[in-house]
Amino acid sequence: QKLILGLAGSRAQQLVLEGKPKEAEPAALCALRFSTQVYGSGSVQLVPAYITLAELCRDGGDLQQAFKYLCQAHWIVLSTPGCSVALQALLCHHLGLFCAAKGSFEQALYHLSHEVYLTSSLYGPRCVEASGGYFHMANVYFQLNKLEVADSLYAKV
Repeated sequence: QKLILGLAGSRAQQLVLEGKPKEAEPAALCALRFSTQVYGSGSVQLVPAYITLAELCRDGGDLQQAFKYLCQAHWIVLSTPGCSVALQALLCHHLGLFCAAKGSFEQALYHLSHEVYLTSSLYGPRCVEASGGYFHMANVYFQLNKLEVADSLYAKV
């Protein structure tokens, strides 16, 4: 089951990166189902599958379902003592993108800045891993028509 889980999760991510969310959904659901069977319903191991499903829904325009998946992931992260900083940062990234998609720009900035903080605390203050957070923060500031702030963040990337 762990092998199938790994294959399903990898395939779902590959299809997401290729811009094929509808084709990725069965693989992502399979990864969630197998993760639940292998690790249990409250395991931190389910978070990547929930995040992938939320990403698919967000990109497909189903923000309500994306919110439900992100809430599940968020609850698991909050209820898991010692949850990895990398997983917390990943969740913040997707919460930020979700908030930006629904037009809650202040919330998006909160989550994305928290992602940058967590990533920088893990990899160092000038790490390349934080560039995604800076880039998406710049996009949000651009949407808010705060072009000077957006430009300064784009320059960091």
